[in-house]
Amino acid sequence: MTFHSIRNRLVASSLLVFGLVAAPVLAAPAAKEAPPAPAAPKPFDVPQRTSFKLDNGLEVSLLPYGDMPKVAIQLVVDTGNIHETADETWLFDLAGKLLKEGTTTRSAAQVAQTAAELGGELDVGTEQDQSYVGLEVLSEFAPKAVTLVADVVQNPAFPESEVERLKGDLIRELAVFRTMPQVLANEVMAKALYGDHPYGRRLATEAQLKRYTREQVVKHYEANVGAARSRLYVVGRFEPAEVEKVVREAFGGWRAGPARVKNVPKQQVAKSVQFLDRPGSVQSTVRVATRALPPTSEDAITQDVLNTMLGGYFSSRVTSNIREKKGYAYSPYSAVSEHVEDAYWVQNADVTTANTGDSLKEILKEVDTLRKTPPPAEELRDVQNYLAGAFLLENSSRTGLIYKLRYVDLHGLPETYLKDYVSRVMAVTPEQVRAVAAKVLAQDAMTIVIVGDMKVVKPQLKVLPPKLR
Repeated sequence: MTFHSIRNRLVASSLLVFGLVAAPVLAAPAAKEAPPAPAAPKPFDVPQRTSFKLDNGLEVSLLPYGDMPKVAIQLVVDTGNIHETADETWLFDLAGKLLKEGTTTRSAAQVAQTAAELGGELDVGTEQDQSYVGLEVLSEFAPKAVTLVADVVQNPAFPESEVERLKGDLIRELAVFRTMPQVLANEVMAKALYGDHPYGRRLATEAQLKRYTREQVVKHYEANVGAARSRLYVVGRFEPAEVEKVVREAFGGWRAGPARVKNVPKQQVAKSVQFLDRPGSVQSTVRVATRALPPTSEDAITQDVLNTMLGGYFSSRVTSNIREKKGYAYSPYSAVSEHVEDAYWVQNADVTTANTGDSLKEILKEVDTLRKTPPPAEELRDVQNYLAGAFLLENSSRTGLIYKLRYVDLHGLPETYLKDYVSRVMAVTPEQVRAVAAKVLAQDAMTIVIVGDMKVVKPQLKVLPPKLR
């Protein structure tokens, strides 16, 4: 959102120019000039992408973009923690770390050196629904970068010598996470929403990590990674014909591997407050969550507007209430977390222990108000302008555009989604916001999580509706 600072103009009077101009008589102050109306948000002019599919199932998108002589390349696989069993939590995270440790043709040092010589650094990420390998390099090195990515994903060495070291890194990460109330709150919330589904398993155990072997990593990788589950994105300045030729050569022999498999969860409705006691804690970490509309819903963009208005940006209702007016929290925020055919909305806040109950009361009050009363047109327009501006900024980089393309492809959205996003946001009406709030934000379907000092917090929960205590 653009925040405007309106300044009054100072009118200089009695100006003497070299003594030749007499001092004028002071006039009455001129009426304040109204600031110019902001220009209408511009739609995102999506560059045309060239798409093709190899015989092994690999989907490829080539998209010329920008003027800087750089190109971003990202190989995305539709797998991640979603395909781990209860005994395999974070196993794919270990596989992802091992991918940077060399291939059957390059050592780890050679992989890093090759990427550096091309002007970039290899990036590997493992997420719940997708994982990726990529880098951003100078345009002239785009073909070599494609070849490097192909080598890393097709020929991982998974060196035995590095397995124990990387397991130790994950164990240390886990120990740090176990000290963070925000992470613990997310773990409790995920378990409450998703139960035994992979989305409900946020943290591995130390015992699990210690027993993982190289053989397990190799087996899991081969069972879940291949061309048929993958998409390659090349965005930036490059020679399309040359890059397409190299893509076909570098990836044409990759095994198809497993087909895509959906694992859509059935969210549970907790209708309760979940506690995790932290005696002596000076603040409570709070989550208020409920099932939301998936990305393919016709009301998903209205839901974006609703979320932003309620808690999704600095001027949102919840932030203005419990941060600015009440001083209960420093940086509350809300978000819609999306998966394939699934989503949930969550309000996050770290609040002072003594004001935990009052903070929850105010959050629920803001939710209830928006369920019952359409927002003022001016407030809605501020949110729409913010979302439109943020959307354009998110697409202003090569990697940012790749993430948007990934979103469209993962969820099976139409090619017009990016082009039409701004106009659809601007077309949302106050009544549509209220209607979606009434549909999604039902108190009898909410999960509340509190991580804090329970002996201080529990007595405060009398302020909550009886069905949520």
